[in-house]
Amino acid sequence: MSKQRADGLSDSRFVRACLCQPVDRTPVWFLRQAGRYMPEYMAVRRNHSLLEICRTPDVAAEVTITAAERLDVDAAIIFADLLLPFTPMGLDFEFVNGEGPVVHQPIRTREQVEALRTDRADELNYVARAIEQVAKHFAPARPDGDRLGIIGFIGAPFTLASYMIEGGSSRNYVEMKKLMYSDRTAWSMLMDKLNTVLAAYAAQQVQAGADVIQIFDSWAGALSVQDYRDFVLPFTTELVQRVKALGVPVIYFGVDTASLLSTMRETGADVLGLDWRVPLEEGWRLAGEGVAVQGNLDPIALFAPEDLLKQRVQQVLTAAGNRNGHIFNLGHGIVPGTPVDAVINVSKWVKELSAR
Repeated sequence: MSKQRADGLSDSRFVRACLCQPVDRTPVWFLRQAGRYMPEYMAVRRNHSLLEICRTPDVAAEVTITAAERLDVDAAIIFADLLLPFTPMGLDFEFVNGEGPVVHQPIRTREQVEALRTDRADELNYVARAIEQVAKHFAPARPDGDRLGIIGFIGAPFTLASYMIEGGSSRNYVEMKKLMYSDRTAWSMLMDKLNTVLAAYAAQQVQAGADVIQIFDSWAGALSVQDYRDFVLPFTTELVQRVKALGVPVIYFGVDTASLLSTMRETGADVLGLDWRVPLEEGWRLAGEGVAVQGNLDPIALFAPEDLLKQRVQQVLTAAGNRNGHIFNLGHGIVPGTPVDAVINVSKWVKELSAR
C-alpha cells in the first residue's frame, strides 16, 4: 500500500487525489489502458489467451507494466478480468470470439445459487502474485518524486450477478430482473455469496500491494433508481465498506449511471467514476461534497483530430476547475483500434494543462 511522506500525505499523487487531498497537478490513467489497441499487448495475445494472461502472474504483470510505462500515466491497473471469481465459485465460463464472456450454465434457480462455493477465494491468488510484481517494479519514486499508484479491482456484486444469470452480455437483462423481482431470497443469497468472495479477493490484492481498489459496476445503468436502491445499494455498500476497512480508497464506477450518482454516493466510495454522457461538473454535483470523481473523456474522442482532442481534454479539466479530487480518465475503456499516440498525447496534455 501507499507510503506516507513527512507531511503525513500519501507519496502517490493518484492516491492523494482519491482522498481529495492537494496535488500539484491532475493525475491521469486510462480504463483498459492495457488492451487490444496496443501492439505490445497484441504480441502477447498471439501466444496466450485472455484467461491465460490473467492467470499467469509474470505475463499479467508484464502487460500491466508495459502499458503504464508506455503511456506515462500516474497509476497502473492490474491486468485481470471481472469474471475470474466465477471459477472458484463453481461456475465455468469462457471467452468466445465475437461474443465475449459466455457462462454455459447460467444461474436461474435458487438451487443453483445454493450450490455456489464461497470457500475457494484463495484460488484467485494469481492476481495478487501479479500485483506483487507490479508493486515491486514501481516501488522507487519517479523523477518528480511521485510514486505511481497501483490499482486492484473487483466486479460489483450486481454486475457479476447479471453475468451469472444472463449467461453473458445482455441488452435488456430480462432473466436477471426476473430472478431479482421474483425470488428475493435467492437474490440476496447470490449477492451475499458474491460479496464474501469479492471481499476476500480484494483483501488478497491489497495485501499484495494495491493502493486503491476499483469496483466495476458496469451494468448498474440498466436499473431504475428505485430498483438500484431496493436490490443493489445495501449489498454494494457492504462491499465498499469491507474494502475500505482494508485501509485503501475505493473507486466505484458504472456506465450510463448519471441517474444513479446521488444514490451511488451513499455506498461511501471515495471516488465515483463518471462516464462521458454526463457533464463533469454536473456529475460532481450529483456525487456531492467530499467525494472525488474520475473521468470523463469520451473514449471515441481519441479518434478525433489532434486539435479537437486537445480541446476536449481542456474542457474536462476546465470543468473540474483544479478542485482537489479529480482524476482524469475516460468515461469507459479504450476500444480496439484506438491510436496509441492519441492516448500518449492525452496523458502529456493533462500534465501540462493541469499544473497548479
